[in-house]
Amino acid sequence: MPMTSQRLIFVVDDDPMINNLVAKRFSAEGYKVMSFESGESCLNALDMHPDLIILDYFFLINSKELMNGMEIFEQIKKSHLEIPVIMLSGQDKGEIVLELARKGIDDYVIKDNNLIDNLSTAISEFFNKKQDIA
Repeated sequence: MPMTSQRLIFVVDDDPMINNLVAKRFSAEGYKVMSFESGESCLNALDMHPDLIILDYFFLINSKELMNGMEIFEQIKKSHLEIPVIMLSGQDKGEIVLELARKGIDDYVIKDNNLIDNLSTAISEFFNKKQDIA
């Protein structure tokens, strides 16, 4: 049984298509994936202790702007410093990436045609690095 079967990944994105794509791909790779359409619902489930959170940067549900990825990230780190976060964004603005890096985000993946492959690489690298430390 691969180690991945025990790993819980939260995917937090207001786009159901992204949630489905990510969930399908990484469930097929043996991860347990839970999807959330808002950061607030993810924060409410943190007691499940995910091994990794994939978090969108910008949330808009029913035209109502919600907490953005940075605010959610800060909330996660207040109570669960150990949970790594990979930020997703449709923006590749340098200042946002710099701000995220300064705040301690673990990785940053741009939403483009290579999203799933880039995410796969980021997740593999992250879990391999974690195994090296353990």
